[in-house]
Amino acid sequence: MKLTLALLSLLVTGMAGIAAEGGWSFPCPTNEIARYTAHRVAGPINIDGKLDEASWKTAPTSPRFVDIITGKPALHDTFATVMWDDENLYVGYRVQEPHLKAKYTKQNDPIYYDNDVEFFIAGADSYYELELNGYNTAYEVFFIWKDAYDKTGFSKAPEFPKSDWVPFNGVGFTNHIRGGRLGNFKWTFPGKKTAVHLDGTVNDDRDTDRGWTVEVALPWKGMKWLATDGRALPPKEGDVWRMDFSRFNTYKAPAPANDSGGWVWTRHGVWDSHIPECFAYIQFTTNTVTAAPAKPSAK
Repeated sequence: MKLTLALLSLLVTGMAGIAAEGGWSFPCPTNEIARYTAHRVAGPINIDGKLDEASWKTAPTSPRFVDIITGKPALHDTFATVMWDDENLYVGYRVQEPHLKAKYTKQNDPIYYDNDVEFFIAGADSYYELELNGYNTAYEVFFIWKDAYDKTGFSKAPEFPKSDWVPFNGVGFTNHIRGGRLGNFKWTFPGKKTAVHLDGTVNDDRDTDRGWTVEVALPWKGMKWLATDGRALPPKEGDVWRMDFSRFNTYKAPAPANDSGGWVWTRHGVWDSHIPECFAYIQFTTNTVTAAPAKPSAK
């Protein structure tokens, strides 16, 4: 049965967030949460970081990223694109960066201390975080809500031993009304492919660089623990998922810009990416990108 946008939104955000007597309980204004339509790819995608296939050139892009707290324009351009096929979800980033920087090279190094891009995808009871720096070093975490640990089968899953879960309480929004979370910092997304293309010279400030592009493929078959509500894998026409797209920098724009150093597709209102209720609404269509305009998507 096809889920309506309103019903699926209710499932993935845990509408405990809209208390009958208190209204919306999250820092992101509901009218600012972005909406986007993800099209099917028109042909094979080679994960090399270059975003040079016709599908990437044709698909709609996000609006230019804004400050995660204020929603004001950011110092440099950042855009994201989402596509899909029966095997994978594809995410691409185009990042303007005058001075390319990267330090960390090992899986799950703290690359959030580098310049990085970040991607989150939410299920009804969990969400997945992926970060990548200019060296294509990945940082991954799988989060679940404590109230789902037993009732949705996580506690019995061999790939999720109890010893791997660590309590987590958000970053800036630490009193989420759904309660506490657990993070698995050892989990790796099955079959994921990532690549980065640098257009410049990394860690060399003697010249001015253009920036970098990032390409990600996440197999649908690896998302079963995000689909505990029975959602289709791959999605069906009209299905809606919640996803977050961001970029964090080791630098900030000079005053009076009031730059937080974190830029996003859709504003959170606080310094915290871990609020699924603030993630963009990504609606899937079975139409291919050949019918899509090559211009920024509306909010």
